[in-house]
Amino acid sequence: MYARVIVDVPTMQTNQPYTYQIPSLFSEVLVRGMRVVVPFGKGNRLVQGFVTEIVDEAEKSDKSKDIMQIVELEPVLNDELLQLAIWVANYNFAFRISVLQTMLPNVMRAKYSKVLRLVEPDGLDDLPEIKALFIDRDEVPFDTDNVDMALVPTLLKLQKQRVLEIGYVVKNRAKVKKINALKPIKSVEFYEKQRSQLRPSAVKQARLLSYLIQSPRLFVPVKEVIKSYKLDYASVKQAESKGWLIQKPLESYRIPKLSTPVNKTQPLTLNAEQQEAYTNIANNISQNDTKTFLLEGVTGSGKTEIYLQTIAKALTVGQTALMLVPEITLTPQMVRRVKGRFGDDVAVMHSGLSDGERYDEWRRVQRSEVHVVVGARSAVFAPLKNIGLIIIDEEHESSYKQDENPRYHARDVAQWRAKYHHATLVLGSATPSLESRARAQKGVYQLLTLNHRATNSTLPETHVIDMREAIKQGGDDVFSPQLLAAVKDRLAKKEQIVLMLNRRGYANFLVCRECGYTPRCVNCDVALTVHKDISRLVCHYCGYSETIPTKCKNCGSTRIRQFGTGTQKVAEQLQQQIPQARVLRMDVDTTRKKGSVDRLLTAFGNHEADILLGTQMIAKGLDFANVTLVGVLNADTTLSLPDFRASERTFQLLTQVSGRAGRGDKAGNVIMQTFNPDHYAIQFARQQDYEAFYHQEMTFRHAWRYTPYYFTIQIKFAHEKVDESAKAAYEVANWLKDIVDNETIMLGPATGTIPRIKNKYYYRLVIKYRHDDKLMQALASLMQKGQQLQKKGVTIMIDREPINFM
Repeated sequence: MYARVIVDVPTMQTNQPYTYQIPSLFSEVLVRGMRVVVPFGKGNRLVQGFVTEIVDEAEKSDKSKDIMQIVELEPVLNDELLQLAIWVANYNFAFRISVLQTMLPNVMRAKYSKVLRLVEPDGLDDLPEIKALFIDRDEVPFDTDNVDMALVPTLLKLQKQRVLEIGYVVKNRAKVKKINALKPIKSVEFYEKQRSQLRPSAVKQARLLSYLIQSPRLFVPVKEVIKSYKLDYASVKQAESKGWLIQKPLESYRIPKLSTPVNKTQPLTLNAEQQEAYTNIANNISQNDTKTFLLEGVTGSGKTEIYLQTIAKALTVGQTALMLVPEITLTPQMVRRVKGRFGDDVAVMHSGLSDGERYDEWRRVQRSEVHVVVGARSAVFAPLKNIGLIIIDEEHESSYKQDENPRYHARDVAQWRAKYHHATLVLGSATPSLESRARAQKGVYQLLTLNHRATNSTLPETHVIDMREAIKQGGDDVFSPQLLAAVKDRLAKKEQIVLMLNRRGYANFLVCRECGYTPRCVNCDVALTVHKDISRLVCHYCGYSETIPTKCKNCGSTRIRQFGTGTQKVAEQLQQQIPQARVLRMDVDTTRKKGSVDRLLTAFGNHEADILLGTQMIAKGLDFANVTLVGVLNADTTLSLPDFRASERTFQLLTQVSGRAGRGDKAGNVIMQTFNPDHYAIQFARQQDYEAFYHQEMTFRHAWRYTPYYFTIQIKFAHEKVDESAKAAYEVANWLKDIVDNETIMLGPATGTIPRIKNKYYYRLVIKYRHDDKLMQALASLMQKGQQLQKKGVTIMIDREPINFM
């Protein structure tokens, strides 16, 4: 018997599996989807791999090596996920090993280490320093802690002489958490007799015996018993030595916890629009039919309640449900609502969890111990079985697209899985992506609309402030007089405010007023951002930082000025102008610590703060009844992006953040500050008129020949030398010109918007096409060719339907 194995070798990736012989020891247990350790290459380096197929015979050309180890005794990937990996790899021009690893928690990725192995002990007789390394062992970790690097030349000579060999060890980092548990092993009569014989001072022993008398004959965590009966570990250990009980380690899940308990909720009564949407989705779940619904509902229209009731429907017919939210910020509130309805039958999967929590949540899903999964993008690969419903909330969000290899879009993966399971897919948004809305218009998706708020409250009234005029009237470039007055008014009424500025940090950059010098990142072609709270200038691309200078590095002048405004500066300015206001700041810098998002939102929900100030992470999904004012400090930040989606993103962001106001029984107001008050994206967002924006933007897309009228591919080239990056880009562009269809449009090559990031220079090529099979074949070939270019230091990235054009 033989196994086809996709191996974990980053420098020699291929989508073709290698064939290995299955030793008789493993012949009865090895199945598809298992992880194994196999020798690879001339030096028989040990690497991890995934078994994708079991076959009876090897090809004649195969000189099969034996599988060395099995990592787990059960498959980590089922047949569906193995098939999905092939599709994701082919569709996104990626290698299967990258996809397979993406499907698993980080902790399940192999950890490799080098070792020195002694082959001929006699060969070290004249080398006492090296012989001492092997005095009590035949294998030594090959690292700086165990081997003096000054010995390396001698060690290499010994390797050539076959006295020593350098080997590799594959370690499994996935660890199961164990806790001690105890179990009674004697009769009730025995324990009662022991208790009657105790001295009056033996209080803890009496308490423990009371527990043993009434406890079930099951293993219970020792920690729980000690806490409930006010005991200590010494008394439990003493009882074990007397033969009263036994202890043993039991597996314990690391369940993610929210900052406060989750309250049980009951289904709400749906209004007429919600009921119609629910009926359509629920009927499709009952029919077990593959279908995609686009649920377009204004902010506050009750989409989440429809999600919850359709999940309940899937569970009642014996199926599972998967719900995706666009980013970690939205997860705590959504998890509260889903767990409030379905309790412990819910698993949470996102990158904000610890490695142990992610591993345990994944195992609960894989073992079918839970039937509902809530998570961010990577949760689309959750190993759920018998899926009946997949929900993608805020489906328009760019965070559903992975920026790194494999560059998949969660919506595409969800559609594949829905088709595989004959499941229902629901895409929900107040501002659907143009691609999804166009598919609904063509009948590919079924459009369901919610035009009114669920609570019968009205949409907030929105005012657009022209900052050019506001500054003339005495306002500054952060707060117009109108917004400042509105904030003070809401504070006087004990109402809450949400302020959004989509730029973190204190100031955008520093400039010397004598010579014009601006401190820039040493690794990237960008100005460093001022972060006053840590007194550092920081690059938001590579993380490089340096102290804020007191004088110019170029001319020595002390006339250094900060330009631009970030959330830190706004928070400081609010405290100066409205000292009584309690401000919570929510951005990447304040939400790094685990659980910080939930703590901040819980505090705001409990009215421990008056103003929630943040970046775009506060723009969607948040539901606070006491928020009556939303202020957008600069509505233009996304308009200036060098991207054909800039207007769409601006409209979506402004509409979403506006929807945070007036969600309770108090009327809401929105104030948008802008230097482009007449821009159509801002005007349509003011009116919350998605349909008008959609038709306007589609006209431009048709003229520009962009999605959804054309498909788009972006190819990026990176190298440490700019001429090498350009050379690779032009060579590929010239090669493709002779291959692509006549209607296919190629733009570039051109440098990236930021030419250098992390010490690599970028060139890019953008291709727009309708249907071009030759292009697809050429790109698949280019992906393989990229392996050879990688050896020359050139990195090629092929991105289908890119979200980022930087």
